[in-house]
Amino acid sequence: MGKKKKEKVVDLKPEKISDEQLKKIQQFINILNTGQMELGMLETKKHRMLHEIAALQDQLNGVQKELEEQYGTFDVNVQDGTINYKEDEPSDS
Repeated sequence: MGKKKKEKVVDLKPEKISDEQLKKIQQFINILNTGQMELGMLETKKHRMLHEIAALQDQLNGVQKELEEQYGTFDVNVQDGTINYKEDEPSDS
């Protein structure tokens, strides 16, 4: 019996996707990355704004405290400055 030659099996599976498919995938990934980066920037801006709002609320609370000490209430019409005293409270004048 003689030696049989083994035939080399050729793998017919493609090694790469088409250039068109690659470009499509790259475009989607670029769009997603850009969207995620923009979302991150918005979250950072939101975080900063929340801190600024909290600081402004603290300042407003300070002014309201001053008004309450001076006028007995901080209930004020912010359009014209009229003090809204409760009906059962006597005025200090």
